[in-house]
Amino acid sequence: MSIDIEKLITDMKDAASQVINQDVTVLRGFSERQLKALAKQADLVASGVISGDIDEDLRDFFLDALEDMALNFAKTLRGLLMVTIEKVWNAIVRVLWGAIGAATGIDLAAPSAN
Repeated sequence: MSIDIEKLITDMKDAASQVINQDVTVLRGFSERQLKALAKQADLVASGVISGDIDEDLRDFFLDALEDMALNFAKTLRGLLMVTIEKVWNAIVRVLWGAIGAATGIDLAAPSAN
């Protein structure tokens, strides 16, 4: 039995989206290609194990590599989220400083998280 790669990609997107309470596909720089690579690698490992081309030792090697790929994807996603958080912070601070400036007549330069 082979893995349905498109379903696996969708399932990974859904899982990541649930964790961050946001659709991961809307994050700038989100890489559909990375999820596709993870899904294809899982399918290759499964196919190799089924056919006998991948023995137990080699299976562990490929599973470790797949873990590393997933970790690197998660770290990339974390970086994108940090950028998003900074943008939200910058936007809120600009609004706050603008409101204070409008109320006081003082031109305040909003700080930046960058």
